[in-house]
Amino acid sequence: MKAINTIRKILHFLNLDAELENHDIVYEEIKKGIVFKGTNLWILFFAIIVASVGLNMNSTAVIIGAMLISPLMGPINGMGYSIATYDYELFKKSVKNFSFAILTSIAGSATYFALSPVSTAHSELLARTSPTIYDVLIALFGGLAGIVAISSKQKGNVIPGVAIATALMPPLCTAGYGLATGQLNFFFGALYLFTINTIFIALAAVWISQLLKFPIRTIVDENKKKRINKIITLIITVVLLPSIYFGYQLVQQEKFLQNASLYVSNVSLVEGNYLLNYNIDAKSKKITLVYISTDYVFGQDKNRKKPYKEDDNTGPINVYGVSKLAGEKFTQYICDKYFIIRVCGLFGIAGSSGKGGNFVELMIKLGKEKGEVKVVNDQVLTPTYTKNIAENLNELLKTDYYGLYHMTSEGQCSWYEFACEIFKILKMKVNCQPVSSDYFKTRAKRPNYSVLKKYNLNKIKLNEMKYWKENLQLYLKEKGYL
Repeated sequence: MKAINTIRKILHFLNLDAELENHDIVYEEIKKGIVFKGTNLWILFFAIIVASVGLNMNSTAVIIGAMLISPLMGPINGMGYSIATYDYELFKKSVKNFSFAILTSIAGSATYFALSPVSTAHSELLARTSPTIYDVLIALFGGLAGIVAISSKQKGNVIPGVAIATALMPPLCTAGYGLATGQLNFFFGALYLFTINTIFIALAAVWISQLLKFPIRTIVDENKKKRINKIITLIITVVLLPSIYFGYQLVQQEKFLQNASLYVSNVSLVEGNYLLNYNIDAKSKKITLVYISTDYVFGQDKNRKKPYKEDDNTGPINVYGVSKLAGEKFTQYICDKYFIIRVCGLFGIAGSSGKGGNFVELMIKLGKEKGEVKVVNDQVLTPTYTKNIAENLNELLKTDYYGLYHMTSEGQCSWYEFACEIFKILKMKVNCQPVSSDYFKTRAKRPNYSVLKKYNLNKIKLNEMKYWKENLQLYLKEKGYL
């Protein structure tokens, strides 16, 4: 008995009849909401422009504001209500007004985007082009909330909330963007999302209207009823199936993204070797890694006088070179798409965190403090400005030319010649003396010759590296020495 009483209490709390608005009032309110002329038409037009600006500037707050003032929900509820009550005249008016509202919205949005100087597709625009089953659920339950609010004496602010949750306006603006920029994938993707929202909000209105037993105001043939129900079922099926597929794809992409992010975090630091960058493409389920290596993967050939190509045999002579070579091999082993970039003799604005600066700054400092420096003359390399590498690498990463590349300045010199050029450009009177590598008792051996040939960069016609003396001039200018 207690269980039955408990169930009755629960049903009493869920019952809508106590707060149900008079059927005639609901009918008149729905009829009033489907009209698009005068005030409603101007409000819609202004809201569309506001939403377009929000999408254009990627402003969520502006988009929400536009959805709050949008009157688009009216004709949709009118279509759902008229189907439930078999009111064909009301249905025709709803469809007519709704079609007019759609055309007005797309035309207004397309005009705005055609005139706007900003045509970049930001995240807010991109989010309106790939509807999924989740959009179906939002539209359905949002529609249920909307029609229940209309049917109740306690209206509240549910309708504006439903307009925001179901995001009716942004897809129309995105469709306008697609037309204005000639990107039909945006146009059709956004219209599909808008269609999902419309159909399932209307479907919610049908169900609630039938549940609340709104009166049928005309005589309806039973066969016509069956035919209408079949058409509704067909439309729902046609719209629902693709969204289920897209929803499945979204879930799979999210799983891949999570696993890929975890994977990249695990390989970002291997034996002291850092990945410079990575790109995760969830749609194609592919990962691209960018790994910076060094000229120190070479060095065992002590008599070498010819620049190393990318496919020449490696032979590091110190732990650093071995670890960088291991990083190269590891990157190639774990990933099909990668950019491995070997560099040499780096100097840049930020300096080296491990060395406390760079060779250029060290020479300038010693030259000013002592007036005399000793520099090795039997190690030949290519001094390379990091800014030039960054510029060239940026262009390379825009391509699909994956692989191993040498990216250094043009030309070659010894460390001694490099130092002399620094003092020459700055017109510093410094006694620069050449010495052999044996003069400095360093813990790590360094290659006698580690000049890299940019064969692969030249092959794809993307070699934008400058001569090392020009790069040195650019660096000194940027640092304010010249």
